Amino acid sequence: MKYKLNLDKLLVIAGVIAILVVGVFFIWWNSNSGVIEISNDTSAQGEGLSSGSPITGVICERMHRRPVAVMLAADPVARPVSGIGQADIMFEMPVTPDGVTRMMAVYQCQYPKEIGSIRSARMDFIPFVKGLDALYAHWGGEKEALERLDAGVVDNVDAMKYEGTTFFRKSYRRRPHNGFTSLDLLLERAENLNYSLDNTFDGYLHMERDFSRTISNIATDIQIPYASPFNVSWQYDEQDGVYRRLRNGTKEIDANTDKQVSARVVIIMETTSRPLDRDYNRVIVTGEGTAKIYQGGIVVSGKWKKNEESNGKLFFLDSNGDEIIFLPGPIWIEIITK
Repeated sequence: MKYKLNLDKLLVIAGVIAILVVGVFFIWWNSNSGVIEISNDTSAQGEGLSSGSPITGVICERMHRRPVAVMLAADPVARPVSGIGQADIMFEMPVTPDGVTRMMAVYQCQYPKEIGSIRSARMDFIPFVKGLDALYAHWGGEKEALERLDAGVVDNVDAMKYEGTTFFRKSYRRRPHNGFTSLDLLLERAENLNYSLDNTFDGYLHMERDFSRTISNIATDIQIPYASPFNVSWQYDEQDGVYRRLRNGTKEIDANTDKQVSARVVIIMETTSRPLDRDYNRVIVTGEGTAKIYQGGIVVSGKWKKNEESNGKLFFLDSNGDEIIFLPGPIWIEIITK
C-alpha cells in the first residue's frame, strides 16, 4: 500500500512537471519563434506605422527620390546578376509561352554600383512602372511596348538610343546578355532629359515594430513553380528575419556584393496569361486576383488589385479588404500564371 501511494505521488509530480514544461514551451515559442500574426488594423497601430521610404518603409538618404526601374535578365547565362539583391522592390514573371522569366528591379534607397544584364521593355511591366511613377530603363523592347514608351506613357531611358554613354557592354559575356549601366549614369541621363527626380509614389504601409507572435500560418519555405532553370525557392532565415533566394536549387548571388539575395517580404501574385507567339506572351497585371504574402516566417492569403488603366498603386489586400501592412525592408513580387 505504501509503495502504491509513493507511486501515485510520483505520477502526480510528473504530471505537474509535464504541464509546466508545456507551458514554458508555449511562452518561449510565442516570444522567440519568429512566427508572426499579422494584424492590419491601422487604427490600433497608430504611430506604429513607419514613415520611411514609401517602398520599403526604411529610413534612408534617398527616400524622397523618384524610383528607378530597370529591366533585368533571368537567364542562366546572365547569372550572377549585378544589382539583383539591391532592389527595394522586384517584379518577376514569365515572359514567353515556354516559361522564360524576366525581372524588373526598382531602386530608391539602395544604390548598386552596377546594374545588369539589362534586357528589353515588356508591356506587362509598364503598369507597375506607372503605379510607382518610376523612371524606366531598358534595352530596346517589344514593338507595342516601344510604341507606348515613345508616345510618353512613362519617362524612360532606352539603351538603343544611349549605348556607349548611359549604357555599356562587357566583353566577358555574350550578347544580348552583356548590357550594363549604373544609377549614376541613369540619373545623369534623366536630368539631361528634364525628367523629374522627385518621388510622387504614395507608398505602402509598413510596421515600425514587429508583430505579435503566435503559432499559426507557419511558412518558412516558398516554392515558385517557374519552368526549370528559372524555378525559384525562398528559405526563411529566422535569425535575420528575411527570406533567402535560390534559383534551380542554387543560392542566388548578387555580383555586386557576392551575397545571397534576400527579401523581407515575398509575395506570390497569381494571374493568367495568353501566348502571342513563340517569343512573347501577355501577362494580365491589371484587375485583381489572389495573392499570398510571406513575411516574418508566416503566410497570409489575400488578393492583389491594380487599376485597369494602369494608373495608381498595385494594392495587396487581406481577406477583409484592408491593405496589408508590411515589415520594413525589400519586397519581392513573384508573378505566376495559370
